[in-house]
Amino acid sequence: MNAQPSLPPSITIVVTKDVYIPESALTVTATRASGPGGQNVNKVASKVDVRVDLSAITGLDEAARARLAAKAQSRLDADGKLRVTSQKTRDQVKNIADAYEKIRALVAASLVSPKPRKPTRPSKRAVEKRLDEKKQTSLRKKRRAGRVED
Repeated sequence: MNAQPSLPPSITIVVTKDVYIPESALTVTATRASGPGGQNVNKVASKVDVRVDLSAITGLDEAARARLAAKAQSRLDADGKLRVTSQKTRDQVKNIADAYEKIRALVAASLVSPKPRKPTRPSKRAVEKRLDEKKQTSLRKKRRAGRVED
């Protein structure tokens, strides 16, 4: 017998112990998937579309919320909700789990603040090389300026 994992359509997604996405912030819809699948593809709604209300994510500070919105810019709809789809498998329950994992990974990535860039200076040799190239270009253009075209 083929046992399938029973995953409810909406559950709380735990990102860290302090950050989680409550069930009320999730909207799950299922549609027919594209691609191969024979006759089955026309009968089964296995593709999953999950929408997440970013303002309802609990424990997310404003900086992380802004990073999440920036990372997911192309996935945001007109209402500002994050839209994640999955049609990786032919099983709706597995696709829901896959979509939830994508959301969890995206939120977890937004929790990490970027390392501040340490400004570096060009090496002495690089500055000398740049100035030498500028001199060579200048000389080349000066030599051209003296010529008169017929």
